[in-house]
Amino acid sequence: MPVVQTPLVQGRDNEVIENCIKNVARTVSESLSAPIESVRVIVNEVPANHFAIGTKLKSER
Repeated sequence: MPVVQTPLVQGRDNEVIENCIKNVARTVSESLSAPIESVRVIVNEVPANHFAIGTKLKSER
């Protein structure tokens, strides 16, 4: 059972995230020859002040 976890900074529309989840599931299924029903995709939304590149918070950009 393939499991894909994708952290994203909060702020995207639900429709965009749902589309991404479906596309990731299809791609993983096809590339691994795994049944689509066995693919799990988890999106973890992270607040911008909980994500940094080096010492610069995403919320500071």
